[in-house]
Amino acid sequence: MRIEVTGRHMDLTESIKEQVAEKASRLPKYYDGVQEIDIVIEQSNPGGFHVEVRVDSEKHDTFVAKSEGSNMYGCLDSCIDKMTRQLTDFKEKLKNTKR
Repeated sequence: MRIEVTGRHMDLTESIKEQVAEKASRLPKYYDGVQEIDIVIEQSNPGGFHVEVRVDSEKHDTFVAKSEGSNMYGCLDSCIDKMTRQLTDFKEKLKNTKR
């Protein structure tokens, strides 16, 4: 599994990349078919951030979660929560259709 962190209109330090990758690395435990995670952090206006998390997986199109706000880490946590919900719902759907 590959995790890629990208910054737009801002420079990402190694510590930010490590923290973001650590949070994203928990996503595969919700669905085993995760192949790639792309995280884009964009500074939209002074003090504003837009975070987008895309998860490429088996048996489904790309999952996408977006969040905007003034706190980059708050936006990231919101996106991770949304993605967790999407992955668990999809896993439950797969489990129920196999019966």
